[in-house]
Amino acid sequence: MRSSLLATALVLIANLLASAQIHDPPAAPEQGGHEIQLWAGGGHSVPGGTKNTSAFNAGLRYGWIITGPHFPGFLRGRFEYAVDAVPVFFVFQPANTAYGAGFDPLGLKWNFERHGRISPYLELTGGVLRTNVNIPTNTNTVNFMDQAALGMHILGAKNNVSLELRYMHISNAGLGNLNPGINTVQVRLGVGRFFGGH
Repeated sequence: MRSSLLATALVLIANLLASAQIHDPPAAPEQGGHEIQLWAGGGHSVPGGTKNTSAFNAGLRYGWIITGPHFPGFLRGRFEYAVDAVPVFFVFQPANTAYGAGFDPLGLKWNFERHGRISPYLELTGGVLRTNVNIPTNTNTVNFMDQAALGMHILGAKNNVSLELRYMHISNAGLGNLNPGINTVQVRLGVGRFFGGH
């Protein structure tokens, strides 16, 4: 199952990159521009929270590139604010599988200066998650998600592919009697585009 999912993802990336016209400049983050993206990701729990738990989620992002380039050297980049709608969220835990949906109203993203067709970024995100059963077991169906990600956009003439490593902490912040939390490290793959700006 994992190998077929990886193979499908690699074929998708190869097709998108092959369809990009090499002589056209890549569509990159620009001040006043926007980002739209469909993404999916998943991963497994790491120490510091509930064990033997996995997560898969998929969603839609909309972002606003707010600034032009700032800072010197390798820190140079642009600030983006983004929101994510997360209609697909599965948590696979030993007792059951939870299904839910989430919303991330706080997405703070630093898009570093691109190098050729590669545009790296750092991101901090926060939001809320509602599930049909308690996650972790015996806690609460309403949880909060704080996340940090390091990734890169592979830019094409119109579309881009993003690949990132994401740390996600899921916690009810004391809404329930117990709050062991879930910490996962996830790999996320996205397909989107930057548009507008100057």
